[in-house]
Amino acid sequence: MENISGEQLSGALKSLGVTFILDEMAPEDSLSRQPTELLAALAASDEARLRLALIPLLLQHPEFSAYANAADHRLSHQKRVTLRCYYTAARYLQQKYRSRLDALLGHTLWLPDLFSTELQLKNASDPEIGLNELGRRHQQLSGLHINWRGTYEHAALRFFTHLERKKEWQI
Repeated sequence: MENISGEQLSGALKSLGVTFILDEMAPEDSLSRQPTELLAALAASDEARLRLALIPLLLQHPEFSAYANAADHRLSHQKRVTLRCYYTAARYLQQKYRSRLDALLGHTLWLPDLFSTELQLKNASDPEIGLNELGRRHQQLSGLHINWRGTYEHAALRFFTHLERKKEWQI
């Protein structure tokens, strides 16, 4: 995974139609056809914007959930925290914004609950409570006092804005 550049990750996202990272120069990349490798590489990226791209990737391609456990097993402890928290955030955001996602992408698969037990989350059924609890847990696990809840929401809202603009341009 250390050999995967930010440009390759941007290219893979571009190939998958994930319009979260604006990198016009990123070439399309075969990494988009390797979901386990892509999820692990995004979680392990040195660039925060690429790590955060896990959320829109999973919102747009919930079928990648089938590869999340395999990606998780390839990561160090700290990188696992990133994958698990961003995956779980995407799951809560998918629940919270279901009607908006359906309007933009059509009906998609639900992201299954893969990591709430490992993250020791108790209120995994309500997305609002879950996002708040996840944000607090992410702070504890990462040791970073960041507004993680706001970070998750920012990723989703930015992603939705790109999809909505793209939809407007196609009309």
